[in-house]
Amino acid sequence: MEEIYKEYSKIVYNYLLYFTSNPDIAEELMQETFYSAVKNIHKFKNQSSMKTWLCKIAKNKWIDYYKKASNLNETNIDNINEEFFSTTSVEENILNKEELLEIYKKIHRLDENSREVVYLKMRTSFSFNEIADIMGKTENWARVTFYRAKLKLMEDFKNE
Repeated sequence: MEEIYKEYSKIVYNYLLYFTSNPDIAEELMQETFYSAVKNIHKFKNQSSMKTWLCKIAKNKWIDYYKKASNLNETNIDNINEEFFSTTSVEENILNKEELLEIYKKIHRLDENSREVVYLKMRTSFSFNEIADIMGKTENWARVTFYRAKLKLMEDFKNE
C-alpha cells in the first residue's frame, strides 16, 4: 500500500484540492481516502484503475465532508490559482479575473453532473473513461454530458 500511496497521493490530493480549495482540508480528506482504501482493499476488483478507484473514494469523502458542513451546494472560487496571474500586469489581472469569474459562474449554473464532468475534464488529466468510472456512468455518458455542457456554455456566452 505504501507504493500505491507514493504513486497516487499527489493525484488524489490535487483532485481534492480542486474541490475544496483548502490545502488543509484536502490533506485531511486525502488521508481519510487512503485509510478507507487500506480498510477496503479487498473490495478492489481491478474493474477500474487504481487511480479512478481512489478518486471515487476521495469524491465520497469530499461529499461526506460537505454534507456535514452543510455546504454541499456551494462552490468556492475564492482561491484562484495565483500562477494564472503571475506574469501579467495589474490591469490584465483584473480583466483575467473577471473573465475567469464569469466562466466559473456559468459553469456553476450547470446541473451538478454536467458541472462535475466539466471540472474533471478541464482541471484534471482524467479521460472520459476515468470520469465515467468515477461517476459510476458510461464513457459515452461522460462524453455526451461534456459536449452538451460545452454547448450550453457557448450558448450562454453568445447570449450575453
